[in-house]
Amino acid sequence: MKAQDARSLGLARWSVAVGLGVFGIKWLAWELTGSVAIYSDALESIVNIVAAVGALVALAVAVRPADATHPFGHTKAEYFSAVAEGALILFAAFEMLRAAWGRFLHPQPFTEPALGLGLVALAGGITAGWAFLLLAQGRRVRSPALVADAQHLLTDVASTVGVLFGASLAWQLGWWWLDPLVAAGVALNILVVGLRLVRRSVGGLMDEALPPDQVARIQRTIEKNLDGALEYHDLRTRASGPRAFVEFHLVVPATMTVEEAHAITDRLERALEEALPGAETVIHVEPESEAKHGGWRA
Repeated sequence: MKAQDARSLGLARWSVAVGLGVFGIKWLAWELTGSVAIYSDALESIVNIVAAVGALVALAVAVRPADATHPFGHTKAEYFSAVAEGALILFAAFEMLRAAWGRFLHPQPFTEPALGLGLVALAGGITAGWAFLLLAQGRRVRSPALVADAQHLLTDVASTVGVLFGASLAWQLGWWWLDPLVAAGVALNILVVGLRLVRRSVGGLMDEALPPDQVARIQRTIEKNLDGALEYHDLRTRASGPRAFVEFHLVVPATMTVEEAHAITDRLERALEEALPGAETVIHVEPESEAKHGGWRA
């Protein structure tokens, strides 16, 4: 197993442990206060745990090497984790809205508000610290599953801050109807995040092209290293988990030998690997009779 893959799996295991700890703290805070806003925040932590477990399973599958039935590897398994997380977020959002409506119809004061809100603040601080660490490491190892988990955790932190503010205001002013309104706000916020997460993950499963900035970097790299060739065209890109795939047609002079054309493709592949670490490049060499009017010419 590569060091990068081992690091990803280690981070995923820690996410499960952190999620369980944070959920326990928030659940205790809900038991102490009876706040439906804190209940909503605790529900989101359950989603964090399930998502972390899903990411761990997906990463364990994704690191398996290519085989006869999966010649391109198993990296797309990570997208299934991200899709599942998005679906869980949507489910939690609707449950939060249901609970908030019931409490809006029948408001009630908090019990042990100071201790409960202090516990929520502690849980939020732990989540924030882990989310930023996970986001940085997830981007470093180019793992969609870890990045998705970190982004959801950051949403959880924002929700926790809103819950603390709204619940504190309700407690200090006695506006108990504010508690379910805050819960509804949390639900709507994560509803939007869940929809975005599902959309991005489905895009990966559907072989969506790489982001425009990466495509532009690929184009610049090819154009800079095209010496000896005539043009390139039909550039196509896609991502599969942490791996990027690049494919294009390279037009060379009709008099060029196979060895000379091979040397150019080697140079281009090395340059693209440096520009986009982990990228797998496929270059289809063509004679100049196949040149296209819309191709980029050297």
